[in-house]
Amino acid sequence: MNVRCAECSQLFSLTTHLWRCECGGVFELSERPPFNKDKIDPKASTLWRYRAMLPAIQPENIVSLGEGGTPIVPAQAYGISFLAKLEFLAPTGSFKDRGTTVLVSFLKELGVTEVVEDSSGNAAASLAAYCARAGIRCKIFVPAGASPAKLRQIRAYGADLVPVEGPRENAALAVQHAAQRSYYASHVYSPLILEGTKTLAYEIWEQLGGRAPDAMLFPTGHGTLLLGAYYGFRELRAAGLIEKIPALHAVQAQACAPLYYIYTENLSELPDIPQGETIAEGIRIRRPVRWKALIQAIRETGGSVVTVSEDEILAAQRALAHQGLYLEPTSAVAVAGLRSPLVRPDDLVIIPLTGSGLKTPPLNPNGLP
Repeated sequence: MNVRCAECSQLFSLTTHLWRCECGGVFELSERPPFNKDKIDPKASTLWRYRAMLPAIQPENIVSLGEGGTPIVPAQAYGISFLAKLEFLAPTGSFKDRGTTVLVSFLKELGVTEVVEDSSGNAAASLAAYCARAGIRCKIFVPAGASPAKLRQIRAYGADLVPVEGPRENAALAVQHAAQRSYYASHVYSPLILEGTKTLAYEIWEQLGGRAPDAMLFPTGHGTLLLGAYYGFRELRAAGLIEKIPALHAVQAQACAPLYYIYTENLSELPDIPQGETIAEGIRIRRPVRWKALIQAIRETGGSVVTVSEDEILAAQRALAHQGLYLEPTSAVAVAGLRSPLVRPDDLVIIPLTGSGLKTPPLNPNGLP
């Protein structure tokens, strides 16, 4: 299996230790196994039930903690009913485990013994956990101001934690320097992450009895869950199992919303916007590296990009908590997006609830604000 540069189309082996093309472009898989419902493993309860549709990895090298198979439950906000897919019930408390299990399994197959990564929290915690399971040494570069709960989780798995002062981008620069000596297991740059997140679409299709929802809303920074879902539903459509891909809507915090400006102003380049402060730290991404693919997926499916305020994020977090669903603020962003006129009254809407509220401390001593 090969990867192709999204900018210059140069081919590389999937086993390359390069994390991006020499021209600066990001890698995408050049081919994927087609979806075949007859090849779903009914005995597997994890996302590895779709192993035939994932990159070929020997069974003994699969590193799993029980990820995938998250339930769907009814919920509502702003008078709109939707189905919540509880991704925060993943082994490390966030959807990141979907991509990590595929990436770390591949690294084990490749014989990699040491990796580096940068993250604001959830991706790092996920990588640290799966590397611990695989016996791979792991060094994580994190923004110094990241959630203390997430930093404790990363340390608990035995990873070497390197706090980096300054904006989120400083951690990315630090890890790219370290990647000259160690494998950069990036949840942003590795196309294998999207192979894991695409299983979200497969599961939803199965859970809905062989159909797709009309629309989905995602909290979007780098957009790996939205983009993975797009790939998964596209494969289901190619297999003749659904007629239409759901409208995929990206929801961003007003304080840091580069995709919103690209979408609304039809820009051809990433805008140079400030990295404003937001409680939705997981999507505080000023320069998403796969922005072109994200905008294409959103436009192709009839989706949109909207922004929400800090007050709206907190209100959505409260509303879900009062229904028994305790989310981190980043996860609540997508629910807050329902305030915009994105969906029709009769639409079947699914929102992945991406991260547990246990990962972030309350804003006041009495709990949720």
